[in-house]
Amino acid sequence: MKVEVLTGQALEAALDDVARLRIEVFRAWPYLYDGDLAYERRYLTEYRAESAVVVAAVDAGRIVGVATGMAMEAHAEDFAAAFADRPEPLNQIFYCAESVLLPEYRGRGLGHAFFDAREAHARTLGRRYSAFCGVQRPEDHPARPADYRPLDGFWRKRGYEPLPGVVAHFRWTDIGDSEQTSHPLQFWMKTL
Repeated sequence: MKVEVLTGQALEAALDDVARLRIEVFRAWPYLYDGDLAYERRYLTEYRAESAVVVAAVDAGRIVGVATGMAMEAHAEDFAAAFADRPEPLNQIFYCAESVLLPEYRGRGLGHAFFDAREAHARTLGRRYSAFCGVQRPEDHPARPADYRPLDGFWRKRGYEPLPGVVAHFRWTDIGDSEQTSHPLQFWMKTL
């Protein structure tokens, strides 16, 4: 098992694997994402941006997890708009985007390795803050697993705190739905 930063040719070669992994992991609670490979390929082209980083967990040559990030102002406008009333300038915020890991690899410290690599990258860019967001679902949602444990404790141990009122809205199709709906995503942030 190794964790590596993908750039250049290695990143290009891994994009389809990253797309499939995102679809598989985000299909589960709380995202319930009914993913599409063509959309994923288009979306992942954003990670060719100069400020972007893609960190992969690789087991025997197979990508089993990935974490991404980039300058906040380089990502979706919906996400940056959530910070309109915040005092931190967007050009000082690094956005830790996705963190996806196959279930059988969880609990091995890879989540920390993913955050460590992205935060280190943010510092090399001169960023002062690191932020990410997580989908909000109602406690009584019928698809919520009885044994679901939110990651809030993990995120707090890393120094992140939720930002009151800083919520983005992003559209995707939930499993079993025929069209996209808007989903609230709560932002968390820490000072680097």
